[in-house]
Amino acid sequence: MENDKKRPFNNVELIYAYTRKQAIEDGVLIDVSEIANEAGFVYPVALTAALWADINAIPKSRCEQDANGRLWDILWMGCNAIRRNKTSGSELHYQLIMHVGRSTYYTVKLVCGPGDDAEPVITLMCPNED
Repeated sequence: MENDKKRPFNNVELIYAYTRKQAIEDGVLIDVSEIANEAGFVYPVALTAALWADINAIPKSRCEQDANGRLWDILWMGCNAIRRNKTSGSELHYQLIMHVGRSTYYTVKLVCGPGDDAEPVITLMCPNED
């Protein structure tokens, strides 16, 4: 009985689950773990489709930029933000110079949470996403 109080949903039937693996297969998330590992991340990393779209939205005035370089900048700055972070928690916001629309500075939201098998994973997204 004591265990039931600590885990009230233990005997509840799961109605629906949308896994990280399914989100990657559907294109809702983009797995960038390989290049993220090169940038210093130790956990798997995925981007939301919205962040991926912003990475690829290179203004014509910035023709010297490419999506791979912008992705690297986001990953490198994210890894540095983690190293500099002095607080605890699963969410971190950081800024970098990336021209999207009229904005020069771009904010990225980094969330570390459980993956499909409760392993730590990182998701990078636009600040207004969950």
